[in-house]
Amino acid sequence: MGSSVNIRQTIDPFTSASRNLAAMKISNELCLLFIVGIITMVIAMPADGNRIGTCIRNCAQCKKMFGPYFEGQLCADTCVKFKGKMIPDCEDADSIAPFIVPLENE
Repeated sequence: MGSSVNIRQTIDPFTSASRNLAAMKISNELCLLFIVGIITMVIAMPADGNRIGTCIRNCAQCKKMFGPYFEGQLCADTCVKFKGKMIPDCEDADSIAPFIVPLENE
């Protein structure tokens, strides 16, 4: 009986070590995945900011083109509200229609 206990004690350290190595490998993979996720988020953030900036610049361009007939502030507020997803194109009537002020009859 004494010899079988010694054999189990001899085998357990190897099994324990291989489990530790597997756990470390999983831990390292999770750390790498976490770091890649953070980097991806950081890279993706400016994309939204660029879209909003482009949208606001287009609003300013349309305001210069159409003057008092274009609601530039409303256009810029819409850019911020929708995070630049709806970028106005001054040459596309459908994209600027919500911001055009109708002519008044005098």
